[in-house]
Amino acid sequence: MLIGILQTGYAPEALRDAGDYPDMFARLLDGHGFDFRTYRVVDMEFPASVSECDGWLITGSRHGTYEDLPFIQPLEQLIRDAFAAKVPVAGICFGHQIMAQALGGTVEKYKGGWSVGPTAYDFDGETLAMNAWHQDQVITPPPGAQVIASSPFCQYAGFAYDERGLSVQAHPEFGDEFVAGLIDTRGRGLVPDPVLAEAREKLGAPLDSPEIAGRIAAFFKRDRN
Repeated sequence: MLIGILQTGYAPEALRDAGDYPDMFARLLDGHGFDFRTYRVVDMEFPASVSECDGWLITGSRHGTYEDLPFIQPLEQLIRDAFAAKVPVAGICFGHQIMAQALGGTVEKYKGGWSVGPTAYDFDGETLAMNAWHQDQVITPPPGAQVIASSPFCQYAGFAYDERGLSVQAHPEFGDEFVAGLIDTRGRGLVPDPVLAEAREKLGAPLDSPEIAGRIAAFFKRDRN
């Protein structure tokens, strides 16, 4: 099964020794039988059609979905076209937000501030932990989205769109080392120091990234005939 990774941003250059965002997702989903092809949509590199791959995965980004950037509207249209063609789409962080926005939801810079580092989420009564790195949030869900995850900080932390879409706000692809690197390279001066300090103290807590990877893989492999 060929998964097209729609890259919407770049990791800080100083942290790319182990690869960029597409490489992180390939490692996250390793062992589930997928092949991957990357499209750097942030640089306007788009597939010719939604049927070019068997499924689509939208990465995180430092950009906001509400910014006036050239790739935002074409990416929203690709999401809508994929949903119409029943080609599965999964989104992470920015991917979660742009899917919601493309389908009629609202994304804003959250007045409550930032969520950084290991964070617990309620998945229908099951607590699962992932690394977070965001201030933007989905404020209003799109019509038809089922809320599958939440936290006290982020009410709409995961959506399911029947067999067509799956998204989470947190980063199952981020390991602690990468988050520590983000704190040092991107966080200072952007995220309040107390938030960064608390996040650094939490690094090393158990994460449920393999469980989330399994759920993403099962979503892509679902029988849609």
